[in-house]
Amino acid sequence: MSAGECGPDGAALFHVLTRCRHGGAMTDQTYGQTALAFLRLQSWLSPSFPNGAYSYSHGLEWAVEAGYVSDRRSLIDWLEADLCYGSGRNEAIFFSEAYRCVAEGAEDQLPDLAELAAASRGTSEFVLESAQQSSACLTTLRSVWPDRILDMFFDPKCPPVLAVLLGARAARERIAVDIALPAFLHSYVANLVSAGVRLVPLGQTDGQLAIAALELPILSRSEIASRETVDDLGSAGLMVELASIAHELQYTRLFRS
Repeated sequence: MSAGECGPDGAALFHVLTRCRHGGAMTDQTYGQTALAFLRLQSWLSPSFPNGAYSYSHGLEWAVEAGYVSDRRSLIDWLEADLCYGSGRNEAIFFSEAYRCVAEGAEDQLPDLAELAAASRGTSEFVLESAQQSSACLTTLRSVWPDRILDMFFDPKCPPVLAVLLGARAARERIAVDIALPAFLHSYVANLVSAGVRLVPLGQTDGQLAIAALELPILSRSEIASRETVDDLGSAGLMVELASIAHELQYTRLFRS
């Protein structure tokens, strides 16, 4: 993993940490963080949020059965690769782009972005995983935290995709993107760590150590994604997609993906 991409020693990570140290994220008057908005973000990304995320492993179940993930270190390596080079990388870009569309008053671009995000799923199980979680998230948001931006996602031309949906909604709450995007990726990783704890199995402390080990890659990937566009989309996380394909035929399964 080269410096400046997603590794904890990269120049991009130094940049984001420097910004945080000097309070850059907290002094943005236009999209400043508020206590109420932050509480809402916590609710949307909480394990208790009813989107069914706990029932999906994103191919991790097969990786454990095949022996690719067998302990805390291999779980961290698997998830960091997905975060930096696979699905997580693209999700970060979709979140950032959706946020930018709303923040810059270009909401008419959201349908094209959502359609692209929905079409980017590499396997049938990833399609199911994305569609189920996104639809459940949209339903709950409309019921509890309604906002006009959510109405766009009921148009067939603008399918709900979690990263796009939450990126747009976070922008409407005026939560700074350098707060919202790392929180989104942390939730993405934490859900898969929880699956790993059950599958390997690992102890709860090992699970928290895995999440802690992924903090710096999350910050680095978030900072990089905030400067990227759809032109930068791409994946080298081939093993994650192969794991998802193999999971479809796995004989004994606890998870839906």
